[in-house]
Amino acid sequence: MKKQMTLLTVILLLGTTFHAEVMAIGWPFKRASKTTLQEVPMDKQTGQGHTTTTIVLHDGTVAPDIPTSVTFGGQTIDLRRYDLRERFDRELMAMMYMHSSSLILLKRANRYFPVIEPILKANGVPEDLKYLACIESHLDPKAISSAKAAGMWQFMPETARQYGLEVNDQVDERYHVVKATEAACRYLNYAFSLYGNWASAAASYNTGYARVTRELDRQKAGNALDLWLVEETQRYVFRMLACKTFMEHPRHYQFYLKREQLYAPLALKDTVVTGPVANWVDLATALGISYYDLKAHNTWIRSDSLSNKEGKAYAISYPDSASKYYNPLTIPVHQPAWIGEKE
Repeated sequence: MKKQMTLLTVILLLGTTFHAEVMAIGWPFKRASKTTLQEVPMDKQTGQGHTTTTIVLHDGTVAPDIPTSVTFGGQTIDLRRYDLRERFDRELMAMMYMHSSSLILLKRANRYFPVIEPILKANGVPEDLKYLACIESHLDPKAISSAKAAGMWQFMPETARQYGLEVNDQVDERYHVVKATEAACRYLNYAFSLYGNWASAAASYNTGYARVTRELDRQKAGNALDLWLVEETQRYVFRMLACKTFMEHPRHYQFYLKREQLYAPLALKDTVVTGPVANWVDLATALGISYYDLKAHNTWIRSDSLSNKEGKAYAISYPDSASKYYNPLTIPVHQPAWIGEKE
């Protein structure tokens, strides 16, 4: 059956067009979308006339405004200096236009910032260092890199062991959010004792103490922000600065979320295992939960069983049955600036 068709021509950022049924939401553009209707000649194949709707989303890609300064770990960084400004600008634009990655980071932060922040505070580490976990793993406790760095804080195996984490074929505490955060605090506090500023401590998290110490001495500098380093490390601290700026005010960059779109913190129960576990599936069944729930909340478990010859105590976390179901009316909002209607 032949129907009169409405074709929507969407003009994209690069000037390419395609025809599809779409809904324009305006993100991430400052200007409202404009719609025009135009009658075109009869289609030769169908013998029917049709209407072309052209939606112009914007007339140019929007660049973010750059503040004159940012603070990080109690230090004020003057972004009027051209090189600092341009390095910050690059990373803020990346945050603004990494669409899905930046959105999911905000959603996860609502679940994990309430876990991370008290640990940083208890260990004397500024709250700003939580953004290190954001750029390392996008707050994904299961993250693993091609270099085999793992967990939310992306520890390499030897570094993890050096800072008190158990890493073997059966247990890998790099995937344990609380224990890995505590280990990151130990690393960062030691780095701060070496350099006296958190920017240099953060840079060392990326490239190691030895390189930062050597280059500070060789280049006669007092802060890692002033060092000439490999590009990844030169960008590293500015990625954190941009992440902080973006996440504190996402609506400034045209990111809009509703309460029900945030990931809710989960109410977890704990049970302690002090002996061997022949089969984790059987333990999950005994706890009245699925094996999925056991693994999802204890990703540090890396095998089907646990020998535990030393009789160590391992806390097994699993969700309260009621907290497994979303209730948009009860989802706590960790940072009010994360939600709000589009202006």
